[in-house]
Amino acid sequence: MAVSEQQVKDALASLGLPGGGNLISQDMIRALTIDGDAVRFVIEAPSPEIARQMEGLRRATEQVVGQIDGVASVSAALTAHEEKAPPSLKVGGHPKPQDGPMKIPGVKRIIAVGSGKGGVGKSTVSSNLAVALSKQGKKVGLLDADIYGPSQPRMMGIQKRPSSPDGKTIIPLESHGVTLMSIGFMLDPDKAVVWRGPMLMGALQQMLGQVQWGELDVLIVDLPPGTGDVQLTLCQKTELAGAILVSTPQDVALIDARKAIDMFNSLKTPILGMVENMSTHICSNCGHEEHIFGTGGVAAEAEKLGVPLLGTLPIDLNTRLAGDSGTPIAAGDGPIAAAYGRIAQDLIDRGIA
Repeated sequence: MAVSEQQVKDALASLGLPGGGNLISQDMIRALTIDGDAVRFVIEAPSPEIARQMEGLRRATEQVVGQIDGVASVSAALTAHEEKAPPSLKVGGHPKPQDGPMKIPGVKRIIAVGSGKGGVGKSTVSSNLAVALSKQGKKVGLLDADIYGPSQPRMMGIQKRPSSPDGKTIIPLESHGVTLMSIGFMLDPDKAVVWRGPMLMGALQQMLGQVQWGELDVLIVDLPPGTGDVQLTLCQKTELAGAILVSTPQDVALIDARKAIDMFNSLKTPILGMVENMSTHICSNCGHEEHIFGTGGVAAEAEKLGVPLLGTLPIDLNTRLAGDSGTPIAAGDGPIAAAYGRIAQDLIDRGIA
């Protein structure tokens, strides 16, 4: 019988920590991979001092995971969370030459989530879709490629800095069951990113190729708005399953959405579907429904293109509050979570995720 990730996590959770909790509840396991009967993972300690005291625990993790039926070998490595990245790990810079599109080891599919313009809720859709897919049993990664305005650290409720054991590879973080990487983890959140195109492309190449993503069914890439260098690099330098377009139904947003669609078509990237966000508003006091940005625009555009309308999502106060608090609304229950669940299920049923 194949060994599951949940079996490994359950075994690791059985080992308590001196200060309370366990390795899973304290989010200390990174880069968990299962290759047949071989299991590998990294234990990230809060500091180098604590890491030096955890050798006994490291050996215990290998022993307890090794007792799982079907596991023949276990390799556990220790690393420590540092306040500063190793000096040799630089973010940005000119991209390295590639021989054709990059295929990320262990990642089955990569889906880009884009929009023609900012402010239509693309990042909100990305984070909630990632969580919804994870809830349905998929191994999901989320790459925040909105380099000028990274918002996933806030939306996913995690602000730690990823570690780099060797100054070359990056151990991603995990939140709400999703493996997560963002340029926002690596830079001062109050400082502007003032980079030209080559540095943007180099940073994207690093976050795709140097991050130890582990085994993923799908990696969702939250793109910046528009049709710039990051989109061009991702589509030309990476094997993409396709792109999801997010737009509001208003004419101004659809004008820009059509440009994004034309860009993806020009780059031979399939459009997997469209999401109409902010489709309606229901007053929390009286229940009156109002179409602030118009209605049906994205549905009409999807029909015109012959692509699926994946879902329509309202302007919703709870969605905004959930994103600001760091717990995406899809992580809970309710009608909005169910709507994201339907989008996720549709992608699964079509073999996309």
